[in-house]
Amino acid sequence: MNLYTVNSGNFKLDGGAMFGVVPKSVWNKTNPADENNMCSWAMRCLLVETNNRLILIDNGLGDKQNEKFFSYYYLHGDESLEKSFAKHGFGFNDVTDVFLTHLHFDHCGGSIKWTDSSKTKLEPVFKNAKYWSSPKHWDWATKPNPRERASFLKENIMPIKESGQLNFIDKECEWLPGFEVLIVNGHTEGMMLPLITYKGSKVLFCADLVPSVGHIPIPYVMGYDVRPLETLKEKERILQNAVMHNWTLFFEHDLVNECCNLVNTERGIRVKDMVRINEL
Repeated sequence: MNLYTVNSGNFKLDGGAMFGVVPKSVWNKTNPADENNMCSWAMRCLLVETNNRLILIDNGLGDKQNEKFFSYYYLHGDESLEKSFAKHGFGFNDVTDVFLTHLHFDHCGGSIKWTDSSKTKLEPVFKNAKYWSSPKHWDWATKPNPRERASFLKENIMPIKESGQLNFIDKECEWLPGFEVLIVNGHTEGMMLPLITYKGSKVLFCADLVPSVGHIPIPYVMGYDVRPLETLKEKERILQNAVMHNWTLFFEHDLVNECCNLVNTERGIRVKDMVRINEL
């Protein structure tokens, strides 16, 4: 098995929304905000090469939205999904599976593209791939509640089903040898977290359970979460397992830090070592 970090670009979100009830005087030290209270965040994805399969975990924001949309989220930086694939010697048609942790636009927007410049028809970017979601989350995303409606964009979601490429993982399991799936429900219903056995250890793709190093303390929960008290329980259970078994956490949204290991301290669970996938 090989793991490759794939950077799909950076975007901005409101710092207060990202840290919920945590005061700005605290989170601004690690995630400094601009004059509009916006912080920059990565959209860091992961490629898993194993047993003749190339699995892409999440795929960022994409580039098909209109100017008004991007004026809210400030897509920036020199990195893109295509450049990252090329850096590792892959093309989009090499992908056999697209594993979507959940269907918020910053995690699945790169799934779909316009077929031409006239923007009249949409199609999957990864033509040879099966797209994977959880049935509970698919139902949640396609019948969105008012709180999350702006995060579930039909143009990112429905073409997956219409293409016939949609598949489901319906429970926690070992989906493939060395590739386990954990399911959490605090951030959104049925979010899937890959737990990958790699070089004798395990790597947890944290998605939005722990989007950055700044979110490791248990009470640091995003304002976007639909069930913040459930997130607290899920974080404590999963991070305690990470400490006990020396898992490596892979951060999807941390602008600077790619991965870390954890340790229990008098102040709670904290970072032990910062690492990168290519150093494991």
